Amino acid sequence: MKGFSQRWTDFPDYIIGITREIWEERGVATLNHYYAPEIPVRSPMGIQRGNRAVMASTMATIHEFPDRELFGEDVIWSGDDETGYLSSHRIVTRATHLADGQFGPATGKSFSIRVIADCAAKADTIYDEWLVRDYGGLVRQLGFAPQSYAQGLLDSGKAGKVFLPEDDVDGGYHGTGNDNAWGARYATTLTRIMEMDFTHIHDAYDRAVIGEYAGARHALGREEVTAFWLGLRSSFPNATFTLHHQIGMEGGMLPPRAAIRWSLDGLHEGWGTFGAPTGKRVHVMGMSHAEYGPFGPDGVGLRREFALYDEVAIWLQILG
Repeated sequence: MKGFSQRWTDFPDYIIGITREIWEERGVATLNHYYAPEIPVRSPMGIQRGNRAVMASTMATIHEFPDRELFGEDVIWSGDDETGYLSSHRIVTRATHLADGQFGPATGKSFSIRVIADCAAKADTIYDEWLVRDYGGLVRQLGFAPQSYAQGLLDSGKAGKVFLPEDDVDGGYHGTGNDNAWGARYATTLTRIMEMDFTHIHDAYDRAVIGEYAGARHALGREEVTAFWLGLRSSFPNATFTLHHQIGMEGGMLPPRAAIRWSLDGLHEGWGTFGAPTGKRVHVMGMSHAEYGPFGPDGVGLRREFALYDEVAIWLQILG
């Protein structure tokens, strides 16, 4: 790869390798090299600016969860040496809450959640990033409900400004992914679901589909998958659904797969996953991965789906 260290065999090796080096090998100082000085890192909980801010939050997390491990499940990527690369990196992270910190006094409890991070990189440096952590799943495993945890942040004055599209900044990445057929297929599926065509799940998903969803929620079969998506959409029935980034790819000894970054922006107007409607404006930052296989009504089925949003950030908007 042009401009990257020769220690990396390919782009997924680079993404997985630097993640391990930064977090598990405690190479916090390497962020001075791997992250651009003014990088924006967007998450549902807000925007961090610059690698120094990322270094500070990284140290705080390592302090609070000193045994944290990050297992790279997949890197779905697009781009080339000339335009740069975009990785959608799916991680399973587990840790024990052993010290006081962002999540309150140490509970001694362990958690296992997923994270998806979209990182734009060129010449050995990440310069733009979007990130969704399953904070709903994390706080549940520490013994809190996402709604009450969000209320506690508001009551204590510790709730920061959540991410809203009007607050976004230009980090330099302007790509929208690639035109691979698997990414297009998954984009069509999410669009039809958000258009409330839930029958499409029975047409496009394998009967034995496995879903791994926000809230550390595990789903098996089309009905449980439908319940997840229906619960989200029914909370925000008139919100605008937007596809922001779309990648499809094949190879690497893995099934055909896709990565989509998407959002819902609108009012909390319906009964659903987020309770009684309040009329509050809410922005949902979402990231999803899909894997395909041979079983489905047309000979192809979506066999595994991973879809994340941050329940805590959504509750902060509903309650705040």
